[in-house]
Amino acid sequence: MEMTGQQRIAADVPTTWAALNDPAILKDCIAGCESIERVADNEYLLQLAVRIGPVNARFKSRLFLENLQPPESYTIRFEGQGGAAGFGKGSADVRLTDDAGTTVLDYTARAQVGGKIAQIGSRLVDASARKMAEDFFAAFNARVAPPSVSPATPPAPAAVASGAATGIGDPARAGTAAGATAGAQAGIARADSDAAAASAASDAAAGPHDRAADAMQARLGPAAVG
Repeated sequence: MEMTGQQRIAADVPTTWAALNDPAILKDCIAGCESIERVADNEYLLQLAVRIGPVNARFKSRLFLENLQPPESYTIRFEGQGGAAGFGKGSADVRLTDDAGTTVLDYTARAQVGGKIAQIGSRLVDASARKMAEDFFAAFNARVAPPSVSPATPPAPAAVASGAATGIGDPARAGTAAGATAGAQAGIARADSDAAAASAASDAAAGPHDRAADAMQARLGPAAVG
């Protein structure tokens, strides 16, 4: 089986290279990975539970990093045993290229399988391998991509218009606007006070007339009404 592909990683080349060599990140990104242990500078032990078609298997694998050209390229060589499910071995050549601050990752993988896995058929094995690669790169990209920054929400047009009319946000106009607002409020207060005074004066002037009318009606009695 041979598989080639290209992935764009939303991180620069040094960040991508470091993440590809970080066991904790790899464990989080490889579906079914139960453990990765570094046993030497360029050697890892990996335990992986996978399902390929109708076959469930738990592989104990050994990975070797070879032909290292940091941070541009290397070769991953692997060999794994899955007990009765079979075995797998192969290698993958990986190359990283900078593209405007992101990384283009090209890979070519070659693998051989045996046992029950080989009996499933190459088409199903190939489809399972491609799905695992897609899942890995999706998780890897999400892990190494820089956090996005949400743009600030612009003020609503009505708020902008209100601020412009009152001078809010404009130091040169704020004093004038505040003075105009205070003057308007004082004018309203004076108008209310004048209206109250006029009402009181009207009540005072009408008081004697109303009392005289009441006395006259009392003397004439109910028959004079009307």
